[in-house]
Amino acid sequence: MTTSDRAAHIERFGTHGTWGWFGRFSPEESQQIEDLGYGTIWLGGSPKHLRPIRKVLAATQNITVATGIVNIWNTDAATIADEFADLENDFGGRFYLGIGAGHPEATAEYEKPYDAVSRYLDTLDAKGVPVERRVLAALGPRMLRLSADRALGAHPYLTPPSHTKIARETLGADSLLAPEHKVVLGIDPEAARAVGRPPVDQPYLHLRNYTSNLKRLGWTDADIENGGSDALIDALVAHGTAAQVRAQVDEHLAAGANHVAVQVLGSETPVEELAAIIGAQVSA
Repeated sequence: MTTSDRAAHIERFGTHGTWGWFGRFSPEESQQIEDLGYGTIWLGGSPKHLRPIRKVLAATQNITVATGIVNIWNTDAATIADEFADLENDFGGRFYLGIGAGHPEATAEYEKPYDAVSRYLDTLDAKGVPVERRVLAALGPRMLRLSADRALGAHPYLTPPSHTKIARETLGADSLLAPEHKVVLGIDPEAARAVGRPPVDQPYLHLRNYTSNLKRLGWTDADIENGGSDALIDALVAHGTAAQVRAQVDEHLAAGANHVAVQVLGSETPVEELAAIIGAQVSA
């Protein structure tokens, strides 16, 4: 894959996307998100199959749709490759397969994630899933380097912009870097933290791949314990006016990301918040 080929695939993602659990976005909401100008809809939740992707692709025309992520421990790589081929046949060029090793606390079969992801990628190679149509969940340096070598790039989750800077240095200039960032629209910091803290604390502040990554960035046990310090929650969950939220998530772009996936918290129907964020004017 040439540098220009990679650049074309990266451009498909746009600078901003939205992230939601599988089933989060109805067909109507998916169409509205596309109409707002978002480049990508990310669907998370470790599905066993890619079938839930189809309704989002069918409801939209051009927007990129990606998994964030398919868990290698509860899926069969050959089956996922066949399902990828089916989606490619029906919605050519629009679906990107995000895969990852999940969390050791949730998987009895968990082993060295680097080796396991590498084997999963071997099967995807054998089944013809293109390297440029794959994205890896990655936090630490080894998985980030694997993302650059054997996929289009990386999709870090629950990371502040300080991680994005390090990730870009590790990936190099030619790989996709598409972090997720949580947001709460609301100018009362305490109210915003009350919405943002629970989904950060449970489960992520009790999963060692995330806590280890935060500690590499300089956060302490005191920041991570008891639901997370205010400073940590503020770093991981943007809050404020739409313009303030937009400015904070765009710090990832300034730090080297190509794209940032916005996850709206505290709203059953996030299209209104997504419209405010994408339409916000951010002062220089």
